[in-house]
Amino acid sequence: MPFTHRHLLILPALLVLAATLEGLWLWRRESYDWGAYLGSLGDLGLRITGNLLPLGAASGLLGWLWNHRFHTMPLDSAASWAALFVGQEFCYYWMHRADHRVRWLWATHSVHHSPNALNLSAAYRLGWTGRLSIGPVFFAPLVLAGFPPLLVGATLAANLFYQFWLHATWLPRLGPLEWFLNTPAHHRVHHASNPEYLDHNFGGVLIVFDRVFGTFAAEQPGVRLRFGLTRPLRSNNPLLIGLHEWRAMLLDVWRARTLRQRLAALVGPPAGATP
Repeated sequence: MPFTHRHLLILPALLVLAATLEGLWLWRRESYDWGAYLGSLGDLGLRITGNLLPLGAASGLLGWLWNHRFHTMPLDSAASWAALFVGQEFCYYWMHRADHRVRWLWATHSVHHSPNALNLSAAYRLGWTGRLSIGPVFFAPLVLAGFPPLLVGATLAANLFYQFWLHATWLPRLGPLEWFLNTPAHHRVHHASNPEYLDHNFGGVLIVFDRVFGTFAAEQPGVRLRFGLTRPLRSNNPLLIGLHEWRAMLLDVWRARTLRQRLAALVGPPAGATP
């Protein structure tokens, strides 16, 4: 059977099914915000539609870099695949950290942190303005080192797929695995808006780079986690969810009196970010 664009919808459909089943289970046990569930579903639909557009802020960059690469990495050894995995994790860590520290990037990434409850439906609330991002720039070293852009993209997709289950707050700690893997406990901290937890645990599959670069924070016993943005977003409208931070950022640019203030509003840290 030939591959078609409809096959690209299979994985999102499975993720939505898993989130729906979790929602029904949580709803029977305690409570569940079905409005937020629908908001995340709308965001996913808008993102899938937006991904059909051919242009983006970094469109074609990795292809151009591939044509000017320094080396071609052979993919016939376990060492090469290990280097790709670790390199992708390293690049993802710095991209994700920049998502929290550069307001232009935060304008899209804030959507992922906007749900006021953490569950599987929040995992695919990623924002539909990602084509305005410069995320591919962070993976340029891998392409220049000789890894094909499609393979880098596939590895990143696997990274994001791994993170889906991390959004289930009912999963327990995983013992010794907590030392080197990103786990639900670590990701709960990442999503928490408590001041002591802001801007920590940026890893994808691994948590080791957070430990190395000083951004790791462990979940503290007895501390109730608060999810959502530091200024909570109450709307479930996917249009408002996707544009609320862009609107706030552009208003700050408009109100700025100097060029330096305008640049700070665009690329400085978002309000509430830790130094």
